Amino acid sequence: MAKVQNPTTTTLGYALFATRWLQAPLYFGLVAAQGVYVYKFFKELWTLILMCVSGHATETYVMLAVLKLVDVVMIANLLIMVIVGGYETFVSRIGLQGHRDQPEWLSHVNSNVLKVKLATAIVGISSVHLLQMFVDVHHTSRHALLWGTVIHMAFIASAAILAYMSGPMVAHTDRAHADRSPAAPAHVPGPQGHERGQRQEKPGPETPAAAPALPRQPDPDADAEARIRAAGFPARKLLEDFDEQHPRGFDREAVARLGKADFVTARRNVVFVGPPGTGKTHLAVALGVRACQAGHRVLFATAAEWAARLADAQAAGRLDAELTALDDHPLLIVDEVGYTPLDTVTAGLFFRLVAHRYERGSLIVTGDRPLGRWDEVFGPSAPALTDRLAHHADVVRLDGDSYRTRRATSAWAD
Repeated sequence: MAKVQNPTTTTLGYALFATRWLQAPLYFGLVAAQGVYVYKFFKELWTLILMCVSGHATETYVMLAVLKLVDVVMIANLLIMVIVGGYETFVSRIGLQGHRDQPEWLSHVNSNVLKVKLATAIVGISSVHLLQMFVDVHHTSRHALLWGTVIHMAFIASAAILAYMSGPMVAHTDRAHADRSPAAPAHVPGPQGHERGQRQEKPGPETPAAAPALPRQPDPDADAEARIRAAGFPARKLLEDFDEQHPRGFDREAVARLGKADFVTARRNVVFVGPPGTGKTHLAVALGVRACQAGHRVLFATAAEWAARLADAQAAGRLDAELTALDDHPLLIVDEVGYTPLDTVTAGLFFRLVAHRYERGSLIVTGDRPLGRWDEVFGPSAPALTDRLAHHADVVRLDGDSYRTRRATSAWAD
């Protein structure tokens, strides 16, 4: 029997949750403090320049002045982490998904990560202060040096303890998530309702071996599992299991950012390009799983399967209805573009799909060649197709040798 929530309790909970906005003015106050440090930085810099030009700047003075500038910059960096990370963690999402300047640490920020980063930043600032004291040792009392060193060591010990404690807590959380995660289904329905045969979870040409370094998998739930089963993935692949050391060229920050699945809400596209066996399908499926867990419906199929599906719909006179029905799925994944030659009619069907999804829904596309060579696959339709696909897209290039070839060569050597 479903649990009925008390409306009064729910309203009270929403009201309490809304009080988080009381913190917003505090962060804007820190922005004003950041402006004060900018003024202080340029004032110190101008003073240093005047002293050097006038010839009154000794080597010790220059060193101390530069250390002051470094100190101001490090404190400003600390403020940025508190402002951006704190607001994102405790108040509201900032919505930087897809922004090329999004900080790497923001893609996996949480209160625990933020505390460790702040502690290390404070240690760095303390180091600069202590160095200033030793550089100006002739004007610093032994009492000040002693307590400066003691305080610095206390900061180091605190940061080390905090970092040590954060490790077991994260590991415990990961184990709890793993214990709750159900096993992958033996059969997964395809995009047209039929079942695909079971595929073994062994590394293949597009599925490199595990090297957990990318963002942690969110908690699964029953609805998410249903969406994952309905998506038609050939096998369940996770971002944590991607061997990011295999591709020679790999934009880890971009994939970590995409792992938050915000690109689906923003109706942006993702294009993975690279030679066979570099992990494109693995990443496409992993992002599809993340999208399912974020509440989005997803459909996966190879380019050949999508071509057959669209051709059947056109032959039945219901292509427009089919494209409209696909709007119920915020994310479609088109795998292996370029592996199978396309005739003019099929290329036109793909253009219809991409044009219909433009600024209406997201696509993840994997292919073996850069967008500039898609005329080899789609012919005259390529310029218009790639223009719409790449307009709001993250294009991730993977370079390297085939993972399957590498494993086969290693097995033969053994």
